Parts: sequence; C-alpha cells; structure tokens
Amino acid sequence: MGDLYALDFDGVLCDSVGETAISCVKAAKLRWPELFATVDSSLEDWFVDQMRILRPVVETGYETLLIVRLLLEIKNPSLRTSSVANGLTVEGILEKWFDILPVVMKEWSENKEELIDLFDVVRDEWVENNVDAWLGANRFFPGVPDALKFSSSQLYIVSTKRGRFADLLLRELAGVTIPPERLYALGSGPKVETLKMLQKRPEHQGLTLHFVEDRLATLKNVIKDPELNGWNLYLVDWGYNTQKDREEAANHSRINLLQLSDFTTKLK
Repeated sequence: MGDLYALDFDGVLCDSVGETAISCVKAAKLRWPELFATVDSSLEDWFVDQMRILRPVVETGYETLLIVRLLLEIKNPSLRTSSVANGLTVEGILEKWFDILPVVMKEWSENKEELIDLFDVVRDEWVENNVDAWLGANRFFPGVPDALKFSSSQLYIVSTKRGRFADLLLRELAGVTIPPERLYALGSGPKVETLKMLQKRPEHQGLTLHFVEDRLATLKNVIKDPELNGWNLYLVDWGYNTQKDREEAANHSRINLLQLSDFTTKLK
C-alpha cells in the first residue's frame, strides 16, 4: 500500500545547531543585558562551541537561552545566582539537563512562553535583516534534499521548531515545498498526539508507518503509549544525540538505529 514517514526536522533533516547557537546568544543578551554586558566576542564563540556539544539535550529552542546563561555562570562565578552552577561542567549539563532545567527556571523566575517569544523575535529580525546569513548558518544533511524531492512516500514533518522557519529552510535551502497541512511544528502539541492523529486518518489506513527522530527520549515516549505500537521507530545516528543514546537504541527491540545513507534510500 505504501509508506508514511513522520520526520523530525532539526537533527534529522537539517543541521541547524550553528544558527540556534548564534540566535540563543543574541536572545540571552537581550533577556539579561546586565549579565551579558561584559561578554566579548571570544566568549560568544565559546558559547557557540559549547552549544554544539550540548545540543542533544535540547528539546525546544528556548532552553538554549537558559543553557547559555548557565555557561556564563560557570565561566564567571561572580554572576552566579543558581544553586546548580557551582562545580558544574559542560559534561554535567549534558548528563543532568533534564533535572537542571526546572531548577533554573524557578530560581531565575523565568517564563517559558516569554523565552519562546523572544527566541522567535531574534530569529525573525535576523531573517528580515539578513536572510542570506541566517540561511547560511543552517545546512541540510547530505542527500536529504533530493530524498525529499523524489520520495514516493507520504511525508510529514513533526517538529518542535517554529513552522515558518522550517518552511523557509525547506523552500530556500532544500528546494522543497511541504504543504502546510503536512507540517506539524511548535504549537501543534506533543509528538505522540500528532502520531496518533496521523495513524487514524482514513487515507492513511494500510500504510506502513515510520517515525524518524534524533532524540531517544522522544522515541521512549512513543514506546510508552500502546496506541502507537504500529509505528516503526528510528533513531538517526547523524543527529543531535550521544554515543550513549545510540548504544541504548541499538539494544532496544522497538528502535532501529538508522544511518544517513539508508535513510535517504528509504525515502526514495
């Protein structure tokens, strides 16, 4: 009957970590101008480098602002206001971010929606002022644009990225147009609910269902829900995950570890 692929965006289709890192530093300087007043270009470059390491723990973009502030506290003890920064390392953030996130949100009296909105504003201004530079800070993984263009499968994007940014990247960098009704982005609700909705559609009955992700935690959430037992699950080995994640996935009966060459072949 055919195949349906639900595809994560960042870390599966697109390598956006460079743009995300630069945008989060810009946003952090706006959110906490007094704290970041003394941050020079070399420290900004260090932030960007560390975000490349820490990207696997990020589920939604706003978290990167908090990570950058935490990195600042690690670098400059005189600016510490959180209880977690003392003795913390980049490796510690990588291992414990799930526990750290609610602590710093509370201790810094931060608001998730305000951080999301600020991140959007920074990206929108960058796109408006210099779209070529913004696009240039992103790249699609090798072979992905052609695989999307020539795929004979039903393709859906299921992402926590803001839809307008994913759409712009698909059109301008990959040369691909995904209809808006096939693009589920930030604000569409949990991915597990999107997958349930997709599998229930009459036009999808009889299709083989595939969900491709780069976050092991997201796949585990799918596995927890018996309604989603019909999905074939894949963790990509080129995205924003760690060696530990990949080893765990390889030993899980429900999860297939996917290589980029196999992925692009499957889509076609």
